[in-house]
Amino acid sequence: MKPAAFDYIRADSTEEILQLLGEYGEDARILAGGQSLMAALNMRLAQPRVLIDISRVKQLSTMRVSGGWLTLGAAVTQNAVEMIVRDESTVPLLAQAFPHLGHFQTRNRGTVCGSIAHADPSAELPLCLATLGGSVQLRSRRRRRRVAASDFFQGVLTTAREPDELIESVKFPLTVEHTRYGFVEVSMRHGDFALVALAAAVTDKEVRLGVGGVADRPCVETLQLSSAGDMDAALEDLAWKLDAQDDQHASARYRRHLVRKLGAKLIAGLHG
Repeated sequence: MKPAAFDYIRADSTEEILQLLGEYGEDARILAGGQSLMAALNMRLAQPRVLIDISRVKQLSTMRVSGGWLTLGAAVTQNAVEMIVRDESTVPLLAQAFPHLGHFQTRNRGTVCGSIAHADPSAELPLCLATLGGSVQLRSRRRRRRVAASDFFQGVLTTAREPDELIESVKFPLTVEHTRYGFVEVSMRHGDFALVALAAAVTDKEVRLGVGGVADRPCVETLQLSSAGDMDAALEDLAWKLDAQDDQHASARYRRHLVRKLGAKLIAGLHG
């Protein structure tokens, strides 16, 4: 199948993008890397009147480490970010998650903000952003606003972004002293979306555990580190709380099993 007809505009500035979004609203889609969007266009799951290409807007191609945050513009590619976090001194959770994210070729084109905007509940980057307590910077002609990841993801492929808003940047908090980070996932093949993915930030007293691929959005829980039995009970409660569903890829029972077993193994490895 081929996409429905649309107009293509290559924007030269952020101001031009905001003007176009204000004019076209829900009839416009942002094209950055296009790794998710092109598939949706080909299947006619998305049928915009206009595509706004932001890939050459220099204002949106910046990366900055300051004030305890890694800030990534809307046009920054995944591979560019992978290069700066790979030594695990800035955002170690991202460094561990990137090898699971698609393939090297797709990361060359795909953007971090594009994955956040797409909001697939099985995707690694939304899970990392939610687990770390990151945020999304939204901008329109009317205003700028910063939305916490916990409020930004609202369901399957659904976010808090308004039709006239651009995801200008996302912010990941830098590594925190005395905190250990871990990431693990199970997928059908390397590069596929996760059946279940777990991300964790562990201190001596508690663990912030994020789960992707089970509910309709990344889910994050703070669990207290006490006895192994208490942790097993907490993971059991979490596995049922996520309300997993059967689909063509895995049963709800198998996903609950992965949450319990992978969660216990991940936390034990980081806490030990």
